[in-house]
Amino acid sequence: MSKTWRDIGSLYQIYPRSFQDTNGDGVGDLRGITERLGYLSWLGVESVWISPFFTSPMTDFGYDVANYCEVDLTFGTLSDFTELIEAAHSYNIKVMIDLVPCHTSDQHAWFQESRSSRDNPKRDYYVWRDPAPDGSAPNNWRSLAAGRSWTFDEASGQYYLHSFLPTQPDLNWDNPAVREEMKNVVRFWYDRGVDGLRVDAIWGISKDLELADDPVNPDFHDDLEQYGSYIHNKCKYGPNFDQYLGELASVNDEYEDRQMVFEFYPDEQLGDIYDQYGRVATIHPGASAFFMEYRQNNWHADATKYAIGRYLERVERAVPFFCIGNHDQPRIVSRLGHERARALSFQNLVTPGISVVYYGDELGMENGDLHADDIQDTFSPSHTKFDSRDLERTPMQWDDGENAGFSEAKPWLPVHANASRVNVLTESGDDSSLLHMHRQLLKLRQELPVLRSGSLEFFDTGNGYVLAFKRELDGTRAYVLVNYADSPQTVALPETAVLLASSQRAADGSEECSSIELGGYEAVLLVVR
Repeated sequence: MSKTWRDIGSLYQIYPRSFQDTNGDGVGDLRGITERLGYLSWLGVESVWISPFFTSPMTDFGYDVANYCEVDLTFGTLSDFTELIEAAHSYNIKVMIDLVPCHTSDQHAWFQESRSSRDNPKRDYYVWRDPAPDGSAPNNWRSLAAGRSWTFDEASGQYYLHSFLPTQPDLNWDNPAVREEMKNVVRFWYDRGVDGLRVDAIWGISKDLELADDPVNPDFHDDLEQYGSYIHNKCKYGPNFDQYLGELASVNDEYEDRQMVFEFYPDEQLGDIYDQYGRVATIHPGASAFFMEYRQNNWHADATKYAIGRYLERVERAVPFFCIGNHDQPRIVSRLGHERARALSFQNLVTPGISVVYYGDELGMENGDLHADDIQDTFSPSHTKFDSRDLERTPMQWDDGENAGFSEAKPWLPVHANASRVNVLTESGDDSSLLHMHRQLLKLRQELPVLRSGSLEFFDTGNGYVLAFKRELDGTRAYVLVNYADSPQTVALPETAVLLASSQRAADGSEECSSIELGGYEAVLLVVR
């Protein structure tokens, strides 16, 4: 019997361009994902999230959708996707795909009609406005991709709004027809067996109805061309934010056991960030929000304790989603170093709900060592390798052979030089590897319901360097200790427990402990028998 989302303990993000190439063009594809499902099952993965594979001109590598209901030829065909779904379900792996609801590509048929004339029926599918009296943009909103959020259309004499690249015009969610179109997109994929959706960039789903200027940020001392120069309380999180998200998530009610999880970056300028998490995660029973605070790299036991506790408190009725990396964030090893990344990965795999793993993080993959000529992602404001998202999107490292087993052709991005030792083949045979640690903990999440569904209660060890919490469910108690110091720390346990797993040492459940000495940056899991 297949598991429901409430029973799922892990989600593995696949960036399809970089996972596995099967047709020899140097770009990953859907058939490549299907071919590697056996690995994911071996690893202990229970669900996958696949980044966009829809028809797209790829100015934002798929997050600029030209047709929501077709597969881009880069990745294969709709039949390939159907085979992927069927194969994944045969492994009891759920499939979640990316929905990009707040903007389309400028090549989408809706936008092509919308810009064709002011009286076209789809004109109001997007946000068009007359110029200001001096001919400039209608307001001061800034794009996350740098520059103004408005581009002038010579043919119609109006500006269109884009919160990201000019090639990504914002949809007008205040138009009920747009909302119905997007719900139909959800139904299209649910009807084909998709189990859930990761919903992209939701903050722009509702905007100030008058499109008023964003206030100047008094704490930002830079020129007013910068995104950070403003408090963004008009260009996002508008008055209909909850309503529109709720409408979208309500499509889940038409199907059995569907899940949405929102990409959501709370904004400290707009109030308590954990209240914002709670607002989003409780919009609908079948929706939740990713916990994104690990990307801040605030390496401190008490700060982490506070963040986890507040998030869980505010998303109490939703499925928690804990993640430490994704396709938009530098690799965790490159951010924190190998030892701290290992400890944080361990911690992330023993928290409640669903633990999210970005492809290759289970190996310890690092940011790519790219030259300027390698860079293809031009989204970032500086358009340089220093902040390009290509760094965290290099090909999956399967083995120590040519191109790391990713492709027989030259890959679309260079494979990291460390692939000769950081790869699935090598690490699968090493019991001390990061891959082995991930597999052990992912299997334990399946075997021990307490790790998925148990309560989480912090306890005081008397040692400020150690994060400690108890998981409990139906009489089973587990303890997690994470040493945030680089030196050994001794901690007493509330009761005697057996060491079940460690980020640094072998553990087989035979060692009983009433206290334990943790190595520098060591994390451990103990269970009371």
